[in-house]
Amino acid sequence: MERAQLESLVAATGCAEQHGGYTFLIDPHWTPVQRGKFNEIIQSEISNRHSKFDQGWLCIPTGGSSGGLKFSRHDEVTLGAAVRGFCEHFELTPVNVIDVLPPWHVSGLMARVRCAATGGRYLAWQGKMLEAGEWPELSGEEIISLVPTQLQRLLSHPRAVAWLQGLKVIMIGGGPAWSGLVKSAQAAELPVVFSYGMTETAAMVAAQTPTEFAKGDRSSGRAMPHARIEIYDEDSGLLVEAGQSGVVRISGESVMRGYFPEDLNEPSFATADLGRLDSYGFLQIEGRRDDVIISGGEKISARGIESQLRAVDGIVDLVVLGLPDREWGEVAVVCFLSDAADGETALRDWASAHLKKHQRPKWFLRFNATDWPSNQQGKVNRAELRRLAIDKSAI
Repeated sequence: MERAQLESLVAATGCAEQHGGYTFLIDPHWTPVQRGKFNEIIQSEISNRHSKFDQGWLCIPTGGSSGGLKFSRHDEVTLGAAVRGFCEHFELTPVNVIDVLPPWHVSGLMARVRCAATGGRYLAWQGKMLEAGEWPELSGEEIISLVPTQLQRLLSHPRAVAWLQGLKVIMIGGGPAWSGLVKSAQAAELPVVFSYGMTETAAMVAAQTPTEFAKGDRSSGRAMPHARIEIYDEDSGLLVEAGQSGVVRISGESVMRGYFPEDLNEPSFATADLGRLDSYGFLQIEGRRDDVIISGGEKISARGIESQLRAVDGIVDLVVLGLPDREWGEVAVVCFLSDAADGETALRDWASAHLKKHQRPKWFLRFNATDWPSNQQGKVNRAELRRLAIDKSAI
Protein backbone atom coordinates (compact mmCIF):
# COMPACT_ATOMS: atom_id res chain seq x y z
CA MET A 1 0.00 0.00 0.00
CA GLU A 2 1.30 3.44 -0.95
CA ARG A 3 1.21 6.33 1.49
CA ALA A 4 -1.31 8.29 -0.57
CA GLN A 5 -3.73 5.36 -0.51
CA LEU A 6 -3.42 4.97 3.26
CA GLU A 7 -3.79 8.72 3.79
CA SER A 8 -6.99 8.67 1.74
CA LEU A 9 -8.34 5.67 3.64
CA VAL A 10 -7.60 7.27 7.01
CA ALA A 11 -9.18 10.57 5.99
CA ALA A 12 -12.33 8.71 4.89
CA THR A 13 -12.87 7.38 8.41
CA GLY A 14 -13.94 10.85 9.51
CA CYS A 15 -12.05 10.51 12.79
CA ALA A 16 -8.61 11.79 11.77
CA GLU A 17 -6.97 15.07 12.74
CA GLN A 18 -3.67 16.47 11.47
CA HIS A 19 -1.29 18.24 13.81
CA GLY A 20 2.24 19.27 12.93
CA GLY A 21 2.77 16.71 10.17
CA TYR A 22 1.24 13.81 12.10
CA THR A 23 -2.20 12.29 11.58
CA PHE A 24 -4.04 11.27 14.76
CA LEU A 25 -7.02 8.94 14.96
CA ILE A 26 -9.51 10.41 17.41
CA ASP A 27 -12.13 8.55 19.43
CA PRO A 28 -15.26 10.75 19.35
CA HIS A 29 -16.39 9.14 22.59
CA TRP A 30 -13.47 10.47 24.60
CA THR A 31 -14.46 12.15 27.82
CA PRO A 32 -13.60 15.85 28.26
CA VAL A 33 -10.70 14.71 30.45
CA GLN A 34 -9.32 12.45 27.71
CA ARG A 35 -9.74 15.13 25.07
CA GLY A 36 -7.97 17.57 27.35
CA LYS A 37 -5.16 15.07 27.78
CA PHE A 38 -4.83 14.78 24.00
CA ASN A 39 -4.67 18.55 23.64
CA GLU A 40 -1.93 18.67 26.26
CA ILE A 41 0.04 15.97 24.42
CA ILE A 42 0.03 17.70 21.06
CA GLN A 43 0.67 21.15 22.50
CA SER A 44 3.67 20.02 24.52
CA GLU A 45 5.15 17.52 22.07
CA ILE A 46 4.25 18.57 18.53
CA SER A 47 7.29 20.84 18.33
CA ASN A 48 9.54 17.78 18.72
CA ARG A 49 10.26 17.11 15.06
CA HIS A 50 13.24 14.83 15.25
CA SER A 51 11.17 12.02 13.71
CA LYS A 52 11.06 11.50 9.97
CA PHE A 53 7.56 12.35 8.74
CA ASP A 54 7.72 9.57 6.16
CA GLN A 55 7.92 7.15 9.10
CA GLY A 56 5.40 6.85 11.90
CA TRP A 57 3.15 9.67 10.69
CA LEU A 58 -0.08 7.83 11.61
CA CYS A 59 -0.77 7.94 15.37
CA ILE A 60 -3.24 5.36 16.67
CA PRO A 61 -4.57 5.73 20.24
CA THR A 62 -3.76 3.06 22.78
CA GLY A 63 -3.71 2.67 26.54
CA GLY A 64 -7.35 3.59 27.13
CA SER A 65 -8.20 0.49 29.18
CA SER A 66 -5.40 1.25 31.63
CA GLY A 67 -6.51 4.83 32.08
CA GLY A 68 -3.72 6.52 30.13
CA LEU A 69 -3.61 7.85 26.59
CA LYS A 70 -0.73 7.17 24.24
CA PHE A 71 -0.33 7.01 20.49
CA SER A 72 1.48 4.28 18.59
CA ARG A 73 3.20 5.66 15.48
CA HIS A 74 2.61 3.65 12.31
CA ASP A 75 2.75 4.13 8.57
CA GLU A 76 2.17 2.32 5.27
CA VAL A 77 5.24 0.12 5.87
CA THR A 78 4.24 -1.20 9.30
CA LEU A 79 0.58 -1.67 8.35
CA GLY A 80 1.53 -3.17 4.99
CA ALA A 81 3.72 -5.77 6.70
CA ALA A 82 0.81 -6.70 8.97
CA VAL A 83 -1.48 -7.14 5.95
CA ARG A 84 0.99 -9.40 4.14
CA GLY A 85 1.48 -11.57 7.23
CA PHE A 86 -2.28 -11.81 7.76
CA CYS A 87 -2.95 -12.88 4.17
CA GLU A 88 -0.20 -15.49 4.20
CA HIS A 89 -1.22 -16.91 7.57
CA PHE A 90 -4.90 -17.33 6.69
CA GLU A 91 -4.30 -17.93 2.97
CA LEU A 92 -6.69 -15.12 2.07
CA THR A 93 -6.48 -12.91 -1.03
CA PRO A 94 -8.52 -10.82 -1.28
CA VAL A 95 -9.63 -10.14 2.30
CA ASN A 96 -13.40 -9.63 2.66
CA VAL A 97 -14.53 -8.14 5.97
CA ILE A 98 -17.77 -7.53 7.83
CA ASP A 99 -16.61 -4.91 10.29
CA VAL A 100 -18.36 -4.08 13.57
CA LEU A 101 -15.39 -2.22 15.07
CA PRO A 102 -14.77 1.56 14.94
CA PRO A 103 -11.97 2.94 12.74
CA TRP A 104 -10.13 4.68 15.58
CA HIS A 105 -9.42 1.25 17.09
CA VAL A 106 -6.50 -0.62 15.56
CA SER A 107 -8.63 -3.69 14.75
CA GLY A 108 -11.24 -1.60 12.98
CA LEU A 109 -8.59 0.33 11.09
CA MET A 110 -6.78 -2.84 10.01
CA ALA A 111 -10.03 -4.33 8.71
CA ARG A 112 -10.27 -1.39 6.33
CA VAL A 113 -6.57 -1.54 5.44
CA ARG A 114 -6.65 -5.29 4.67
CA CYS A 115 -9.59 -4.87 2.32
CA ALA A 116 -8.12 -1.81 0.58
CA ALA A 117 -4.68 -3.37 0.16
CA THR A 118 -6.03 -6.62 -1.30
CA GLY A 119 -9.00 -5.31 -3.29
CA GLY A 120 -11.44 -7.10 -0.99
CA ARG A 121 -15.04 -6.33 -0.06
CA TYR A 122 -15.46 -4.14 3.01
CA LEU A 123 -18.84 -3.93 4.71
CA ALA A 124 -19.37 -1.72 7.76
CA TRP A 125 -21.94 -3.17 10.14
CA GLN A 126 -22.92 -2.84 13.80
CA GLY A 127 -22.73 -5.36 16.62
CA LYS A 128 -26.20 -4.37 17.82
CA MET A 129 -27.59 -5.11 14.36
CA LEU A 130 -26.16 -8.62 14.50
CA GLU A 131 -27.66 -9.18 17.95
CA ALA A 132 -31.02 -7.88 16.66
CA GLY A 133 -31.04 -10.47 13.87
CA GLU A 134 -29.90 -8.24 11.02
CA TRP A 135 -27.24 -10.25 9.21
CA PRO A 136 -25.71 -9.44 5.82
CA GLU A 137 -25.69 -12.07 3.11
CA LEU A 138 -22.56 -14.20 2.96
CA SER A 139 -20.53 -15.67 0.13
CA GLY A 140 -18.56 -17.91 2.49
CA GLU A 141 -15.37 -15.85 2.18
CA GLU A 142 -16.05 -13.16 4.81
CA ILE A 143 -14.24 -12.68 8.09
CA ILE A 144 -15.40 -10.84 11.21
CA SER A 145 -13.89 -9.76 14.53
CA LEU A 146 -15.99 -10.12 17.68
CA VAL A 147 -15.39 -9.69 21.39
CA PRO A 148 -16.30 -12.67 23.61
CA THR A 149 -19.49 -11.07 24.93
CA GLN A 150 -20.77 -10.49 21.39
CA LEU A 151 -20.12 -14.11 20.47
CA GLN A 152 -21.90 -15.32 23.61
CA ARG A 153 -25.03 -13.31 22.79
CA LEU A 154 -25.10 -14.57 19.21
CA LEU A 155 -24.67 -18.18 20.28
CA SER A 156 -27.97 -17.97 22.18
CA HIS A 157 -29.90 -17.64 18.88
CA PRO A 158 -29.98 -20.70 16.56
CA ARG A 159 -30.41 -18.57 13.42
CA ALA A 160 -27.42 -16.44 14.42
CA VAL A 161 -25.36 -19.60 14.89
CA ALA A 162 -26.30 -20.73 11.39
CA TRP A 163 -25.16 -17.34 10.04
CA LEU A 164 -21.86 -17.53 11.95
CA GLN A 165 -21.22 -20.97 10.49
CA GLY A 166 -21.21 -19.40 7.03
CA LEU A 167 -18.23 -17.15 7.76
CA LYS A 168 -14.66 -17.95 6.70
CA VAL A 169 -13.01 -16.83 9.95
CA ILE A 170 -14.34 -15.47 13.25
CA MET A 171 -11.56 -13.66 15.10
CA ILE A 172 -12.10 -13.34 18.85
CA GLY A 173 -10.34 -10.60 20.76
CA GLY A 174 -10.83 -7.74 23.19
CA GLY A 175 -10.63 -9.88 26.31
CA PRO A 176 -10.25 -13.43 27.59
CA ALA A 177 -12.86 -16.02 26.63
CA TRP A 178 -14.26 -18.31 29.30
CA SER A 179 -14.33 -22.10 28.99
CA GLY A 180 -18.10 -22.35 28.54
CA LEU A 181 -18.02 -19.96 25.59
CA VAL A 182 -15.12 -21.82 23.98
CA LYS A 183 -16.91 -25.16 24.32
CA SER A 184 -20.11 -23.74 22.85
CA ALA A 185 -18.24 -22.28 19.88
CA GLN A 186 -16.48 -25.57 19.22
CA ALA A 187 -19.70 -27.56 19.56
CA ALA A 188 -21.35 -25.23 17.03
CA GLU A 189 -18.44 -25.87 14.64
CA LEU A 190 -17.71 -22.20 14.22
CA PRO A 191 -14.54 -21.12 12.34
CA VAL A 192 -13.18 -19.39 15.44
CA VAL A 193 -9.58 -18.29 15.90
CA PHE A 194 -7.93 -16.81 18.95
CA SER A 195 -5.11 -14.41 18.31
CA TYR A 196 -2.65 -12.10 20.01
CA GLY A 197 -1.67 -8.58 19.11
CA MET A 198 -2.02 -4.94 20.07
CA THR A 199 -1.96 -1.42 18.71
CA GLU A 200 1.84 -1.33 19.03
CA THR A 201 2.14 -4.26 16.58
CA ALA A 202 -0.54 -3.19 14.06
CA ALA A 203 -2.98 -5.74 15.49
CA MET A 204 -2.38 -9.48 15.48
CA VAL A 205 1.06 -11.05 15.38
CA ALA A 206 0.03 -14.57 16.45
CA ALA A 207 -3.08 -16.51 15.57
CA GLN A 208 -4.60 -19.94 15.34
CA THR A 209 -6.26 -21.32 12.26
CA PRO A 210 -9.91 -22.46 12.41
CA THR A 211 -8.70 -26.04 12.04
CA GLU A 212 -6.44 -25.73 15.09
CA PHE A 213 -9.31 -24.35 17.17
CA ALA A 214 -11.62 -27.15 16.00
CA LYS A 215 -9.04 -29.73 17.08
CA GLY A 216 -8.93 -28.32 20.61
CA ASP A 217 -6.04 -25.88 20.59
CA ARG A 218 -6.67 -23.16 23.16
CA SER A 219 -3.55 -21.06 22.71
CA SER A 220 -3.19 -17.75 20.87
CA GLY A 221 -1.66 -19.63 17.96
CA ARG A 222 1.77 -19.35 16.40
CA ALA A 223 3.71 -16.31 15.23
CA MET A 224 2.46 -15.01 11.91
CA PRO A 225 4.91 -14.66 8.99
CA HIS A 226 5.64 -10.98 9.62
CA ALA A 227 6.51 -11.32 13.31
CA ARG A 228 8.93 -13.00 15.68
CA ILE A 229 7.82 -13.78 19.23
CA GLU A 230 10.31 -14.46 22.02
CA ILE A 231 9.94 -15.07 25.73
CA TYR A 232 12.59 -13.68 28.05
CA ASP A 233 13.28 -13.65 31.75
CA GLU A 234 12.55 -10.22 33.21
CA ASP A 235 15.35 -10.38 35.78
CA SER A 236 18.19 -11.66 33.60
CA GLY A 237 16.98 -10.40 30.22
CA LEU A 238 17.85 -13.79 28.71
CA LEU A 239 15.58 -15.87 26.51
CA VAL A 240 13.92 -18.80 28.23
CA GLU A 241 13.47 -22.31 26.91
CA ALA A 242 10.28 -23.68 25.37
CA GLY A 243 7.59 -24.25 27.98
CA GLN A 244 9.03 -21.72 30.43
CA SER A 245 7.20 -18.51 31.33
CA GLY A 246 8.48 -14.99 30.90
CA VAL A 247 7.84 -11.63 29.27
CA VAL A 248 6.55 -11.60 25.69
CA ARG A 249 8.71 -9.68 23.21
CA ILE A 250 7.71 -9.01 19.61
CA SER A 251 9.93 -8.10 16.68
CA GLY A 252 9.15 -7.47 13.04
CA GLU A 253 8.22 -4.91 10.41
CA SER A 254 4.74 -4.29 11.83
CA VAL A 255 6.08 -3.08 15.19
CA MET A 256 5.35 0.62 15.71
CA ARG A 257 7.98 3.29 15.09
CA GLY A 258 7.52 4.36 18.72
CA TYR A 259 5.07 6.16 20.95
CA PHE A 260 4.41 9.71 19.82
CA PRO A 261 6.70 11.58 19.53
CA GLU A 262 9.59 9.24 20.41
CA ASP A 263 11.35 6.75 18.13
CA LEU A 264 12.19 3.13 18.84
CA ASN A 265 15.82 2.23 18.38
CA GLU A 266 14.87 -1.06 16.72
CA PRO A 267 11.66 -2.79 15.61
CA SER A 268 11.30 -4.76 18.84
CA PHE A 269 8.70 -4.30 21.55
CA ALA A 270 8.71 -5.72 25.07
CA THR A 271 5.06 -6.11 26.01
CA ALA A 272 3.45 -6.00 29.44
CA ASP A 273 2.30 -9.60 28.97
CA LEU A 274 3.56 -12.82 30.48
CA GLY A 275 3.44 -16.00 28.44
CA ARG A 276 5.18 -19.09 27.20
CA LEU A 277 5.89 -20.80 23.88
CA ASP A 278 5.59 -24.56 23.62
CA SER A 279 7.97 -26.68 21.56
CA TYR A 280 5.74 -26.21 18.49
CA GLY A 281 5.73 -22.43 18.79
CA PHE A 282 2.19 -22.00 20.11
CA LEU A 283 1.83 -18.96 22.36
CA GLN A 284 0.00 -19.17 25.68
CA ILE A 285 -0.69 -15.82 27.37
CA GLU A 286 -0.66 -16.16 31.15
CA GLY A 287 -1.44 -12.62 32.30
CA ARG A 288 0.24 -9.28 32.63
CA ARG A 289 3.27 -8.15 34.55
CA ASP A 290 1.14 -5.47 36.20
CA ASP A 291 -1.80 -7.67 37.26
CA VAL A 292 -0.11 -9.20 40.32
CA ILE A 293 -1.90 -8.57 43.60
CA ILE A 294 0.28 -8.89 46.71
CA SER A 295 -1.97 -9.71 49.64
CA GLY A 296 -0.34 -10.46 52.99
CA GLY A 297 2.92 -11.24 51.18
CA GLU A 298 1.25 -13.75 48.83
CA LYS A 299 1.28 -13.10 45.08
CA ILE A 300 -2.06 -13.48 43.30
CA SER A 301 -2.61 -13.29 39.53
CA ALA A 302 -5.72 -11.20 38.92
CA ARG A 303 -6.12 -12.51 35.37
CA GLY A 304 -5.65 -16.07 36.61
CA ILE A 305 -8.56 -15.71 39.03
CA GLU A 306 -10.62 -14.03 36.31
CA SER A 307 -10.17 -16.95 33.93
CA GLN A 308 -11.28 -19.41 36.60
CA LEU A 309 -14.31 -17.44 37.81
CA ARG A 310 -15.60 -17.14 34.26
CA ALA A 311 -16.69 -20.74 34.59
CA VAL A 312 -19.62 -19.55 36.74
CA ASP A 313 -22.90 -19.50 34.82
CA GLY A 314 -24.89 -16.28 34.48
CA ILE A 315 -21.91 -13.92 34.52
CA VAL A 316 -21.79 -11.65 31.46
CA ASP A 317 -18.40 -10.09 32.22
CA LEU A 318 -15.97 -10.09 35.10
CA VAL A 319 -12.81 -8.29 36.21
CA VAL A 320 -10.58 -8.93 39.22
CA LEU A 321 -8.81 -5.92 40.71
CA GLY A 322 -6.33 -5.42 43.51
CA LEU A 323 -7.59 -2.72 45.87
CA PRO A 324 -5.79 -1.29 48.92
CA ASP A 325 -6.48 -2.85 52.32
CA ARG A 326 -5.18 -1.68 55.71
CA GLU A 327 -4.62 -5.18 57.05
CA TRP A 328 -3.37 -7.09 53.99
CA GLY A 329 -1.91 -4.30 51.83
CA GLU A 330 -4.04 -5.36 48.88
CA VAL A 331 -7.02 -7.66 48.46
CA ALA A 332 -8.61 -9.21 45.39
CA VAL A 333 -11.98 -7.72 44.48
CA VAL A 334 -14.35 -9.12 41.86
CA CYS A 335 -16.37 -6.69 39.77
CA PHE A 336 -18.97 -8.54 37.76
CA LEU A 337 -21.71 -7.77 35.26
CA SER A 338 -24.76 -9.95 35.66
CA ASP A 339 -28.54 -9.87 35.47
CA ALA A 340 -28.78 -12.80 37.87
CA ALA A 341 -29.88 -11.86 41.39
CA ASP A 342 -27.79 -14.65 42.91
CA GLY A 343 -24.62 -13.89 40.94
CA GLU A 344 -22.62 -12.96 44.03
CA THR A 345 -23.61 -16.14 45.85
CA ALA A 346 -22.64 -18.28 42.86
CA LEU A 347 -19.25 -16.59 42.57
CA ARG A 348 -18.53 -16.87 46.31
CA ASP A 349 -19.47 -20.54 46.36
CA TRP A 350 -17.30 -21.30 43.34
CA ALA A 351 -14.34 -19.38 44.79
CA SER A 352 -14.64 -21.22 48.10
CA ALA A 353 -14.67 -24.56 46.33
CA HIS A 354 -11.91 -23.97 43.78
CA LEU A 355 -9.52 -21.25 44.98
CA LYS A 356 -6.89 -21.36 47.68
CA LYS A 357 -7.72 -19.35 50.76
CA HIS A 358 -5.31 -16.50 50.00
CA GLN A 359 -6.68 -16.28 46.43
CA ARG A 360 -10.32 -15.84 47.40
CA PRO A 361 -11.62 -12.33 46.70
CA LYS A 362 -12.72 -10.24 49.65
CA TRP A 363 -15.51 -8.41 47.86
CA PHE A 364 -17.84 -9.24 45.00
CA LEU A 365 -19.24 -6.05 43.49
CA ARG A 366 -22.21 -6.39 41.15
CA PHE A 367 -22.73 -3.98 38.24
CA ASN A 368 -25.48 -3.69 35.67
CA ALA A 369 -25.18 -2.82 32.00
CA THR A 370 -25.74 0.90 32.55
CA ASP A 371 -22.80 1.39 34.93
CA TRP A 372 -20.35 -1.17 33.51
CA PRO A 373 -17.54 0.97 31.99
CA SER A 374 -16.81 -0.63 28.62
CA ASN A 375 -16.10 0.92 25.25
CA GLN A 376 -17.70 0.15 21.89
CA GLN A 377 -15.39 -2.83 21.40
CA GLY A 378 -16.62 -4.34 24.66
CA LYS A 379 -13.26 -3.75 26.33
CA VAL A 380 -13.46 -2.73 29.97
CA ASN A 381 -11.94 0.55 31.11
CA ARG A 382 -10.12 -0.87 34.11
CA ALA A 383 -9.11 2.51 35.47
CA GLU A 384 -12.72 3.70 35.56
CA LEU A 385 -13.87 0.34 36.95
CA ARG A 386 -11.29 0.65 39.70
CA ARG A 387 -12.62 4.08 40.62
CA LEU A 388 -16.19 2.78 40.72
CA ALA A 389 -15.11 -0.24 42.77
CA ILE A 390 -13.42 1.95 45.34
CA ASP A 391 -16.62 3.97 45.66
CA LYS A 392 -18.75 0.84 46.01
CA SER A 393 -16.50 -0.75 48.60
CA ALA A 394 -16.06 2.58 50.45
CA ILE A 395 -12.26 2.29 50.66
